Amino acid sequence: MTKPLDPDTYYDPASVAGKAPPVSDETDILIVGAGPAGLAAALAAAGHGLRVTLVDENPLPLETMGEEVPLHFGGRMGAAVANRNSVLQTLLDARPQIAEALDAGVDVRLGTAVWGLFPQQRTTAWIEGSIAGLADEDKASLLRFRQVIVAAGRRDMGLAFDGWHHPGVMGVSAAHRLATVYDALECKRAVLLGSDTQALVSAHALIAKGVQIVAIVEQADRVSADPALLDLLVAQGAQVLSGHVIGEARADARGVQGITAVAIDGAGRPLPGVATEIECDTVLLGVAAIAAIELVEAAGCRTSFQAGRGGHVPDIDRAQRSSLPFILVAGDCAGTWTAKSLDDAIARHEGRVAAHTALAALGVVTPPPEPAPLPDGPVFDVAAIRAAWVRASTVHARNEPYVCLCEEVTASEIIGQQPPRYLQWTPADAAVQSAMTSSLPNPDVTKRLTRACMGPCQGRRCREQVATLLGISAGLSVDGIALASFRPPVRPLSMRQLGQVEETPQMFGHWDAWFDMPSQWTPFWLCTGQQTVARRPTGTTHTPPVEG
Repeated sequence: MTKPLDPDTYYDPASVAGKAPPVSDETDILIVGAGPAGLAAALAAAGHGLRVTLVDENPLPLETMGEEVPLHFGGRMGAAVANRNSVLQTLLDARPQIAEALDAGVDVRLGTAVWGLFPQQRTTAWIEGSIAGLADEDKASLLRFRQVIVAAGRRDMGLAFDGWHHPGVMGVSAAHRLATVYDALECKRAVLLGSDTQALVSAHALIAKGVQIVAIVEQADRVSADPALLDLLVAQGAQVLSGHVIGEARADARGVQGITAVAIDGAGRPLPGVATEIECDTVLLGVAAIAAIELVEAAGCRTSFQAGRGGHVPDIDRAQRSSLPFILVAGDCAGTWTAKSLDDAIARHEGRVAAHTALAALGVVTPPPEPAPLPDGPVFDVAAIRAAWVRASTVHARNEPYVCLCEEVTASEIIGQQPPRYLQWTPADAAVQSAMTSSLPNPDVTKRLTRACMGPCQGRRCREQVATLLGISAGLSVDGIALASFRPPVRPLSMRQLGQVEETPQMFGHWDAWFDMPSQWTPFWLCTGQQTVARRPTGTTHTPPVEG
């Protein structure tokens, strides 16, 4: 009979066993996002004897805004964002339900981002329960939860055109947040690019804050949103340019000074001699509202392209459950559509439904609310509209703009799967190039080859553009192209913050087993006194060094 191994003698210091990082806090229900859906969920979940924690990354640090995370702020943040106390008070004034949640006993943590959700699965079996990674301005930490409701909101689809890299080109959702939540938007005259309901609703909110919308540029031959919304903007002086795109944004050292709008034909090509010059200091990207799904996607939830919900969204049931039953989704990150954009009561109702589902999973019986309303039927082909925007603005741009601004990758480099220019790459011959582009497009492969989507903004400005370009190149609809995947951390973390995460003695006691190169050949604990490659025995690739 074989004698069992002595664990003390044969302990492998490179194993993850027993090295789970300490979890500093616990909660029963974690709610991510203090918008309409998140606040409604927090208020519905409070008062039932469970620990409810509500986290929201606002107010954001100025450095994070400068990296275009979580929204495309475009350098139009006013000086007020640097005063954290002032911004916090403005946030509380804009969202009085936060105070109600505090009064109801909810643990509210503002200025705290969730950078990862780590459910216990096959690849993380050593983690006890489900863990969330949190980060405030000073440190990162871990929080154990039982149910989580993700109400992370939306962002705006980026769109490359000549000059879109200048300060002053920003997402309309970012402008809306700066104006209404931070009271810190530096913008007087804006051109709105796109005309769906969400974009026009945000434009009305900006007008109420003193911004003049001087023009609406729409590549389609007509505006798709409710005519009443458009009529109000026109009545306040907005010029409507349908069948147009922005050919160029002009700028000086302070940012955008004006744009040139060009007329396009049915194929998206610019019509010669048909251009309109408009003076402005800001371009608002309102081409498409994108559900902020990076957190649930990185956690392993199933997602799909659903035109009725505006694009790629998590797969959820009528109880707001995702494919991982302890992760629920509500608000704009569950999808946007016309009625939802016009009335945030739908998002609030989704939050209450999600809270009821979370409570029921934890054994708390409450009166069931009506299921959340289903989306309207899409009023236009979402995939075709996105492809038309990218084709007209980016593919047919006069000067080839960078699609990925962080890594400076152009449309042709994305389509051709061209490695970064600093590698001094020589274009492949025709046979190799054909083989690279003949299979089904894969944005993750494109990301690895070109570095598109790998910059500080983590693909938030270019992820949808990359997928659309690959679809155009392959002659496929956008809804059939997967998006480049997200991985934690889904928010930028500094080494200083990460250094605050506690480690067990088992983790740091043998840290070199995780990083030491010689362990590729021989475990370091078997080569005492021979810790470097230079002293590795010669003449064989497998004989271990003699101990002593």
